[in-house]
Amino acid sequence: MQLSSFYPVIGTTRLTETRDFYVKHFGFEVTFDSGWYVSLKQAESKYELALIDSSHSTVPAAYRHPLSGLLILNFEVEDVDAEYARLIQGEGLSLQLDLRSEEFGQRHFITTDPNGVLIDVITVIPPSEAFIAQYKDQFSPT
Repeated sequence: MQLSSFYPVIGTTRLTETRDFYVKHFGFEVTFDSGWYVSLKQAESKYELALIDSSHSTVPAAYRHPLSGLLILNFEVEDVDAEYARLIQGEGLSLQLDLRSEEFGQRHFITTDPNGVLIDVITVIPPSEAFIAQYKDQFSPT
């Protein structure tokens, strides 16, 4: 299969609030908004996210309820410390996991969107010796 696009779609009963959250805090722009479905894209990037009113008729009837199943969206950034200062300290987003460096190769913190989806904001850092062998290419010896 050759993909032309791939992006998550969050089912929500809080469409407007969720749209505004990702526009304000994560730099997405609205590329389509029908009132029940919203397409978001980061300007000058390939990154997309979509939102759908979970009760809409295009959603199979058995699944017409608020979000379930999606746990975390990962946002890899160049400077997680700057994003922590902006989002947590400056804008007061909820903090679910405080900023920390992990042995497996991440410096990160976790917040949530209006639906309770965890948002893990990450900067990749060198892993400890114990984790280097688990990476396929990125940290392999040359």
